[in-house]
Amino acid sequence: MPAIPSEHTGARVARLRSIHHLTQTGLAQRANVSTSLVSKVEQGKAPASPAFIGAVARAMGLSTADITGQPYIEELRADQIDTLIQPIREALDIYDLGADPEVRPRPQLALEAAADQLCATVRDTNIKAAATELPALLHEATTAAYLESSTEIWRTLASLYRTAYDIATKLGYADLATLALDRLDWAAVRASDPVLGTLRQYLRGLAYLRAAQYTTGKRLVGMGLRTVEQADAGLLRDVVTGQLHLGAAILAARDKREHDVTGHLAEAQRIADRTGPAEKELWVSFGPANVALHRVAALAELDQYAEAVRAARGVDLSTLPPSRVGHHHADVARAEMWSGRPEDAYASLRRARSVAPQQTRYSPVVRQTMEDLTSHYRSVPDSFSNFAHWIGM
Repeated sequence: MPAIPSEHTGARVARLRSIHHLTQTGLAQRANVSTSLVSKVEQGKAPASPAFIGAVARAMGLSTADITGQPYIEELRADQIDTLIQPIREALDIYDLGADPEVRPRPQLALEAAADQLCATVRDTNIKAAATELPALLHEATTAAYLESSTEIWRTLASLYRTAYDIATKLGYADLATLALDRLDWAAVRASDPVLGTLRQYLRGLAYLRAAQYTTGKRLVGMGLRTVEQADAGLLRDVVTGQLHLGAAILAARDKREHDVTGHLAEAQRIADRTGPAEKELWVSFGPANVALHRVAALAELDQYAEAVRAARGVDLSTLPPSRVGHHHADVARAEMWSGRPEDAYASLRRARSVAPQQTRYSPVVRQTMEDLTSHYRSVPDSFSNFAHWIGM
């Protein structure tokens, strides 16, 4: 369902509720939230938290993207990114057609280096550049995989599918992200690589987190933890296992299972203490710093906002890529906003924009936090208005 660009999240909830012939009380009962909360969110007087968005989306049989308004088409069009999506779709669709006779692929090592560089480009949050380069590289690597059919080339193709997932997720194309994950699984099987298969389960778990399907996400992470045990012992297995525990912690936090959050974070910390910083392994940013960032995010998901703000102090971000740092600043801004510190929240949003501009522009967390901030400014600063206009508010 296309979004109306000028709508804030609460107004969108009210419009969709009306379309589904639900009163505020009816929606509240279906979503297992209070009628008062539904009313306040619709009026813009209470934050639409990720948990609230997930609950009302499930109650109306919608996706969370219907509530958040993703993808943000007008901004994508203004940035000339909307036209880059279809070529990625087409490149994902030729996976089973065999070698293209018109494509002459480079050697495997050159393709591997190109795929790795594309991962780095996404982590630098240059999403447009990555989306521009990806389709041709997918065509080339697909042909190479059929001609060579080695473990290494299938791994390279799997890496490119993972990049397609990353781009689709950051731009809000959930269906494209799901398709990319299916292709990642297909390539991982041909590479006979349990680590890649486990990475796909982890990414699927995150997709279900965003869709507010926490039980399914938990099952996927559990399956991933069992699958990764088949991999050879070593750094890669540790990194994926640790990252699975971090994903499980956020899923548990969103589902308000604090005991499980504590257990998963403790296990991730134990592994990170052994691996040390390993942010470039599989480009999942795993290491002690990322565990600290997930602890902040988990506290915010548990509605412990003041604790989240305190946990964020002194976290060393120096080893982390811009994409992870920008995401963290957005999480901190949300916690600061909900703990009654609007000026600090706006400062954190500006930090997110500084380190990861393209990612920040398309972040539903950033938009929601900006919506919440508007009610705290009697006289809106010019910079705030400019920021709001920049993200499409």
